[in-house]
Amino acid sequence: MQVRVLFFGQLKDLAGHAEETLTLPEGATLADLLLRYRNGQERIMALLPSVALSINEEYAAPEAVLHDGDEVALLPPVSGGAPEPLVRLVREKIDPQQIVPSLGRPEDGAIVMFDGMVRNHSRGRRTLYLDYEAYEPMALKQMQVLASEATERFAIRNVALIHRLGRLEIGESSVFIAVVAAHRAVAFDACRWLIDTLKKTVPIWKKEYFEDGAVWADGDPFPAEVPTAGKTTPAGSASK
Repeated sequence: MQVRVLFFGQLKDLAGHAEETLTLPEGATLADLLLRYRNGQERIMALLPSVALSINEEYAAPEAVLHDGDEVALLPPVSGGAPEPLVRLVREKIDPQQIVPSLGRPEDGAIVMFDGMVRNHSRGRRTLYLDYEAYEPMALKQMQVLASEATERFAIRNVALIHRLGRLEIGESSVFIAVVAAHRAVAFDACRWLIDTLKKTVPIWKKEYFEDGAVWADGDPFPAEVPTAGKTTPAGSASK
């Protein structure tokens, strides 16, 4: 079947045209269509978390099934709307060059970045590789909360917050943060706050692999406002 795909705003510039026709298998969904842009259209993929989708002029979810002759539109945030933070958990390599160009605007005076990389040593031993796991739904939700709070707390314009999961080799990026603002001071402050708070509150764990075994990395203590099992008062022992 064939569907017509329309691009608007900055998506039209990135695609290099306003529309195109795609041939898809019967039963394909909007999500299947979006996969067509994974290779060679990384800048479009980077914007997709904040892009709305429509089929035949009606908003639609990624799981919506397409039919022959459908008109699909990729809709960036409308003019005047605040940009959505780019927040992701990924298993593929993090490439800052595919993230940063889509964030900046002419009114920005600074982009401050933190790129956390896997080093080749820890605990006095040579590190072979790392493995990250997460309570994924909660981790993604907490990362989204952090990005929104940073935008409000530091008066920055936008932020990207991306953490990788799975096996990471030496030199690869485990977490990448980019903060966009009119002035460098707030961008630096927000970037530092984001990485420090992420390390303490987002449920992501690191296992370090050495030549003679593997250990889970010691985590930072939870902040005082986060309830923990150790703060539970046993039944019948409440203060009087």
